[in-house]
Amino acid sequence: MRRFLFVVPPLVGHVNPLLGVADELTGRGHEVAWAGHAELIRRQAGDGARAFDCAVPGGELRRPPGLTGPEAFRFLWEEFFVPLAEAMAPGVEAAIDAFRPDVVVSDMHALAGALVAERRGVPCVTSASTSAELVDPLAAMPKVAMWVEGLLAGLRERVGDPDSEAGDPRFPPHGTIAFTGRALLGDAELTVPEEQVRLVGPAIAPGARRKVAGGGGGSDDFPWEWLDPARRAVLVTLGTANADAGGRFLAEAVAALAGLGETVQGVVVDPGRTFDAAGVAVPPGVLVREHVPQLELLERVAAVVCHAGHNTVCEALWHGVPLVMAPIRDDQPIVAGLVVDAGAGVRVRFNRVDAARLRAAIGAVLDPSGGHRAAAGAIGRSFRAAGGAAAAADHLDRVAGRAAAPPAKSGR
Repeated sequence: MRRFLFVVPPLVGHVNPLLGVADELTGRGHEVAWAGHAELIRRQAGDGARAFDCAVPGGELRRPPGLTGPEAFRFLWEEFFVPLAEAMAPGVEAAIDAFRPDVVVSDMHALAGALVAERRGVPCVTSASTSAELVDPLAAMPKVAMWVEGLLAGLRERVGDPDSEAGDPRFPPHGTIAFTGRALLGDAELTVPEEQVRLVGPAIAPGARRKVAGGGGGSDDFPWEWLDPARRAVLVTLGTANADAGGRFLAEAVAALAGLGETVQGVVVDPGRTFDAAGVAVPPGVLVREHVPQLELLERVAAVVCHAGHNTVCEALWHGVPLVMAPIRDDQPIVAGLVVDAGAGVRVRFNRVDAARLRAAIGAVLDPSGGHRAAAGAIGRSFRAAGGAAAAADHLDRVAGRAAAPPAKSGR
């Protein structure tokens, strides 16, 4: 039996990919604990999860609505990733002392996990929750890349091992598990040598915990009888972090779906209840819900309209479902570009698309002659072959076996 400590930021999309890996390790007889925002972890991993609470600046990520582009990138690093690492570091250290893990599994953006593990001499594997980090999004912006390197060097001085020559803590020597695959990445050169990255595809497995889009309840309260098997269903979701920015887009999506006629149904996720607040009438061919059982729905839909969030994109592709993507910020434009290049979807402009353009985009991915569904199916087959949670657990088992187990260094 080995012990694995998962270190995660207070971001739903960064915890979700690791849930299946934790379940797989537990099923093999290992012990798993978590370090991060304990309330959020237990909400996702279950009340019985062993969670070491870490200080988190301001709770879950909150940023000004409409913040996009370089401003959003700078905000993430200066106002969230760096302060988060400094706030979490004491809690991560306490978790290592209490749990004595054989391996730390740290989300790439929970930098305290990799840096504290480095200082304490505990092997660390990072988890990449987005393909964007693997294709060097800053390659065309060397000054920005140098700025990020400076931030990371400063963090290493404060919470890591100042004498370490390990390089970027997001890509530690023991490797990175990435929940994506070559079929989506295409021919892009990776940020680090490919042998340092395990491309395992999405961590989706039969019987896995069911993901809920929008938060709240699961499949028990979803009106499955509403879905007409004679009509093609389209799921529209902008994830849990975009409720403040999505009202206009969702309204255009409803109008687009209503215009597709009697052969299409739409399921629209509205966690911010913008339709209720605005008193908008919803046409009979569209179902608006505050939350939906996303993974179960993906087994039944013909297309997904989304913000190009990496988890939603990869889950849709795993099921062979093509996409219409309206990226908002962060890694989403890069992810949308990868999907378009792979032929599995089309991209629209979040702030400018109207019902007519959105209707045309949905029609394009529903049209079998366009090849989008065939491309999505090919990516899905490659994802399933990559191994998912089991392949990730295999790598972690190997790292733990190689490390076998000199004691962690004492703290500073």
